[in-house]
Parts: sequence; C-alpha cells; structure tokens
Amino acid sequence: MPLSLEIVTPEQRVLTVQCDEVRLTGTEGGFGVRPGHTPLVAALAAGELVYVTSGATHRYAVGEGFAEVSDDRVRVLVEEATRAEELDAAAVATDLAERTQKLQGMKTDDPSYDQERAKVERAAARALVAGQR
Repeated sequence: MPLSLEIVTPEQRVLTVQCDEVRLTGTEGGFGVRPGHTPLVAALAAGELVYVTSGATHRYAVGEGFAEVSDDRVRVLVEEATRAEELDAAAVATDLAERTQKLQGMKTDDPSYDQERAKVERAAARALVAGQR
C-alpha cells in the first residue's frame, strides 16, 4: 500500500500524491518514511524533501515546519515549498549570498536576527536542491 503525501504552506496546498517513500530534513537529522511507519510528529528544518514514486525521485526545497505521519499518510506543513525544477541555480545562489551577507552584518540581539537567519536557511535549502537537479 502506498503512502499518501500532502505538502501544505500557509498560502496553498502544494502537492497531494501517492508515493513509495518520503525523505525529510528533521531538526534532529534526516529521516525517511515508508508504508507502515510508526505514527509521529516531527519538527522540520529548512532543507530538502524527497519523495519516490515507482523508482522516480522528486525533490522540493522546503522551509521549516512540521511533519505528521499516521496511517500511511505524511502531512507536511511548511513555510514554503518549491519544486526543484522551478529553481534557477544561479538566482538562488545569488539570493543565498545576499541574505548571508545581510545576516553577517547583524548583531545576534537584533530583534529581526532570527527571522533573517530563517530566510538564510530557506535560501540554503533552495540552493542545495537546485544544485542537485
């Protein structure tokens, strides 16, 4: 029996698909889910989401959020999700460099530091996924 994967952002339902496996970037490391997985809720870091269907691998760059696994359903609630095919490697590399430079110019006690750090982490996830296409 396949897994049901759903990716949702604050703006939209990005994807609903049947698949054989899902790999996610948890805040405590990467993990995979296959049919029959133990129910869990996991905090996700910005990173790569991979799902496999009939041997074909599909990649998304995702922001931080949560994954809920139960009854062969994987529900992923994240800040953003972008298909690898939609990413321009040069553009995301430039974005990452600019955001990193901005963050390096900030003090850690700046009220917007954590928000900017999260933007850098999401940009790094996009750059990682774009570089693997």
